[in-house]
Amino acid sequence: MKEKNPIFIEIPRALPREVPVVVRVLGWAEIYGQFEKGQGEEQAARCIDCGNPYCEWKCPVHNYIPNWLKLAKEGRVFEAATLMHETNPLPEICGRVCPQDRLCEGDCTLNDGFGAVTIGAIEKNIVDLAFSQGWRPDLSKVKPTGRRVAVIGAGPAGLSVADRLVRSGVAATVFDRYEEIGGLLTFGIPPFKLDKDIVRLRRRIFEDMGIEFRLGVEIGRDLAFADLLNEYDAVFMGTGAYREVAADLPGDHLHGVLPALPFLVANARRLLDETAVPHPQLDLRGKHVIVLGGGDTGMDCNRTSIRLGAASVTCVYRRDEANMPGSRREVKNAKEEGVRFLFNRQPLAVLGEEQVTGLRVVETRLVPDDKGRARPEHVHGSEETLDADVVIVAFGFRPSPPAWCADAGIACDDGGRLIAGGGTRLPFQTTNPRVFAGGDNVRGADLVVRAVHDGREAAAAIVQQFALEAAAAMDLERATA
Repeated sequence: MKEKNPIFIEIPRALPREVPVVVRVLGWAEIYGQFEKGQGEEQAARCIDCGNPYCEWKCPVHNYIPNWLKLAKEGRVFEAATLMHETNPLPEICGRVCPQDRLCEGDCTLNDGFGAVTIGAIEKNIVDLAFSQGWRPDLSKVKPTGRRVAVIGAGPAGLSVADRLVRSGVAATVFDRYEEIGGLLTFGIPPFKLDKDIVRLRRRIFEDMGIEFRLGVEIGRDLAFADLLNEYDAVFMGTGAYREVAADLPGDHLHGVLPALPFLVANARRLLDETAVPHPQLDLRGKHVIVLGGGDTGMDCNRTSIRLGAASVTCVYRRDEANMPGSRREVKNAKEEGVRFLFNRQPLAVLGEEQVTGLRVVETRLVPDDKGRARPEHVHGSEETLDADVVIVAFGFRPSPPAWCADAGIACDDGGRLIAGGGTRLPFQTTNPRVFAGGDNVRGADLVVRAVHDGREAAAAIVQQFALEAAAAMDLERATA
């Protein structure tokens, strides 16, 4: 009798239904749908439970991936969603925006000829299904501690810390200057990657858990930071990294040179409020656009420009495709949607008098570098000019610490990153012992899932700080009795 093939051979790797390119570039909807009935269970069944879960270790939040894949395979949706939330307060979001090809799926044992388990798609599918069937986090056994924490920033780090605090009986109030929660989840990541109704649903769930949001409030402008220290037992700063890395090229002052983040935020605001007057920089109809940078923000700009009607979109990157920092999936999607990639090209100057007319570039070759990454070196005599009406600069972002940090005794390094942890401090505790921080304002611009990790661990440190304070108060009381 012929031995049956393993299930990962019988059932090939498959992603949910994908909207055809000719349709998806006409709108802003997510390009991946849900699994067909039974398909999610089949894909989860491909996990071989290899015993040493590389996927779990490569995941920044160390999700219990093989465990909830087993639950998903068995159709135990609520149990799988509960287990996902033990490590990740935002699984339906990370399932959509994480570069799984560089993280969990990249380290899947089957990612060597057989096709990695579609971990991200299963994660998203399970949580969406659980929410639609009425599953919600169970806080029935949580006992209030009477402690209160102010969270500055409703991005992934702030949302993560607030989730973990309320699960520990600590009241959390989240302040954010924007009118919606999510930070760059709402205002930076385009809706074809993350539908904003997903973030709105998560807000309702958080509010049902007891998290309070005070939106449209900027600390330092509308409310003094000192007031937070007076009213709350601790403060968490999840203020992100919004200061763009400048092109620093001749001609980068010309009309038509756009920093990536304001471009993406302007488009997000337009889509969130149909009555808003569109920003002039969003009028790309018939224009030739060049995007500088090979990260996920660059891919977002590429694909947004296509949907805004650009006549052409070219992505210029100074290294080769293998060295691009962005998700391989996003590069693939951009190519399918008509983006032209020019690898091994270094921008030299933006051309034009008042308005951009072109970009001068030089070809590069990669040479070994003692820092471990190949360094681009100019190829003599290879300069060329590319036609352009718009140049979008996506070279990354840096933290810009609020001015009140110095007055509050919160130290930063030379790059503007908040100093947290180390020495005698608790993890994520700043040089002001009542203030904690995490995410991009500590790391520099990084992945959503790493900000989620920082918020989760910072909440644990805040709870630990409260326990230490309570123990110290008890010791003092005994000593003076």
